[in-house]
Amino acid sequence: MRSRSARTSENLLEELQAALSHGNVARRVETLRRVTDLFVGNAVDYSDDHIRVFDDVFQCLIEQIETSARALLADRLAPIAAAPPKIMRTLALDEVIEVSGPVLSKSERLDETTLIEIARTRGQAHLKAISLRRVLSEALTDVLVTRGNEDVVQSTVGNPGARLSEGSLTDLVTRAERDDDLATCIGQRPDLPRHHYLKLVAKASLSVRRKLEAAHPELVDEVSSVVQEVAQRVRAAAMTKQTEMARALVKSLHEDGRLNEFQVTSFAEQGKFDETNAGLAALAGVAVETAETMMIESRTEGVMILAKVAGMSWPSVRAIIAMREKLSGGSQTDMLTLRDVYEALRSSTAQQVLRFHRMQLGTTPAA
Repeated sequence: MRSRSARTSENLLEELQAALSHGNVARRVETLRRVTDLFVGNAVDYSDDHIRVFDDVFQCLIEQIETSARALLADRLAPIAAAPPKIMRTLALDEVIEVSGPVLSKSERLDETTLIEIARTRGQAHLKAISLRRVLSEALTDVLVTRGNEDVVQSTVGNPGARLSEGSLTDLVTRAERDDDLATCIGQRPDLPRHHYLKLVAKASLSVRRKLEAAHPELVDEVSSVVQEVAQRVRAAAMTKQTEMARALVKSLHEDGRLNEFQVTSFAEQGKFDETNAGLAALAGVAVETAETMMIESRTEGVMILAKVAGMSWPSVRAIIAMREKLSGGSQTDMLTLRDVYEALRSSTAQQVLRFHRMQLGTTPAA
């Protein structure tokens, strides 16, 4: 005597054959529902060969069926890790977001190539769905950040599983200068590199100062003092273990007499911002916080002032400027012009400017 499951499978097979050969849309939809029930209920037990069979069946059944039926299929298959890959790609490429959305945001069956293809060609609703995925690679977030609107970008940045490339971070920090919500979102990411965080804070502090001064011009001095205090607290909070180790290393080299211009140049050529900053501060005889503030400025004057006080040669200065440009993603400057400016800069002038910076920041010379 045949089992009940065998009879069910046999009946479904007969129904499937009838639906594919001469069934109407309603019959296709009902058959699709029953096939989906069968797959979802036993997905973990199916072999790769079984999944390929289901894949072909699903592809045939979704032809000429209404959007609501496709959307229901997508919603049921999206969370299943072993879902048939071809039908998942078909659903993901659907122009109707009600169909593609669940698959784009949840399905682990979609490969990187398909996701990037969709991110480059579909609209903002599809991009938003992709931004909600559990894990996003740098290549994928690059497309989302470049093509996405404000909502997509906020969703991507706020996704803890999204990996942001150096290029995307540079773009985002620049855009955050005009978007307080985005600035807050970026600043809350635990993986945000320190040089980006400090640049973000520096711009935000300026924005806060301008707003408060405009509202209370009689309190300009007090507002400036408050903003400076807040910025110092934020800087201290942003200190990472990596930064502490970098500063400790440079301090040890300096105390042992092993820190020199060539060592700082080597740090810069390796893209080590914290080590370069601490080394430049030590050679210039300024507090590391003062050097850091001058290093993250958008203009290069601060770097040249510090380097001139430290007695550095132009090749070393050029290496530091190149490091800043690479880390910030900014446009390349005219090094020949900067060289002429640096060589014409007098040491006495640099010392005067540096004293002004210390006065503004309320810092004292390094010990």
